[in-house]
Amino acid sequence: MITGKTVLITGGSSGIGLATAKMMVANGAKVAITGTNSTKLASALKELDEHAIAIQADVTQSADLDKLCAKLKSEFGQLDVFFANAGIAYATPLGATDEQQYDQLMNVNVKGVFFSVQAVLPLMKSGSSIILNTSWLNQVGTPRKSVLSASKAAVRSFARSMSAELVEQGIRVNCVSPGTIKTPLHRSVDETEEHFSKYAEKVGQTAPIGRMGEPEEIANAVMFLASNASSYMLGAEIMVDGGRADI
Repeated sequence: MITGKTVLITGGSSGIGLATAKMMVANGAKVAITGTNSTKLASALKELDEHAIAIQADVTQSADLDKLCAKLKSEFGQLDVFFANAGIAYATPLGATDEQQYDQLMNVNVKGVFFSVQAVLPLMKSGSSIILNTSWLNQVGTPRKSVLSASKAAVRSFARSMSAELVEQGIRVNCVSPGTIKTPLHRSVDETEEHFSKYAEKVGQTAPIGRMGEPEEIANAVMFLASNASSYMLGAEIMVDGGRADI
């Protein structure tokens, strides 16, 4: 389905990004992953094969995006798939969220998506696919997560507006909306496996399906949107949330 395609995954050193990179490589794609932490990138690259490269880059920094695109052009020549996955998440209670937290969430989750798409466009040809990573939070009202939810709603809006703008170039834009997924975003660095398992069980019970999702379950949806199997989809959103926003 994606054999021989060139793929960029931002935020690819762990979680959903790394799971997707593994799946893409296993299916014959050439993959570039990005991240801001060089140690985590090196560790992630060891889990991939010779068809993958790692590029340290911050999606909020234009200079980093320029270097990223120069490296992609040198290594791949052009880009078939871009998974805009880089993002951050934490609670933003209305009475306690400061300006720095607001700016950080919006800079990474909104500005980072917009300008990374803008940066890679010259490398993308007709028939290519852009997938944005939003969240089930864009569909519902959730206490203590107003800024995070708004940032993800903006990404959902990007999928529609970018689709309308890029359709004449033959570039499809769609998005995937994960629910609560077992990724490093949900655990601290020194948290024990036992403690996290108890947390995952508790949080999972709040979803209609009764459990947290696995990164690979999101990667499956991204794979579909990246492939020709989704060729008639444009500006669409695939919910992979265990029923959180639907039931």
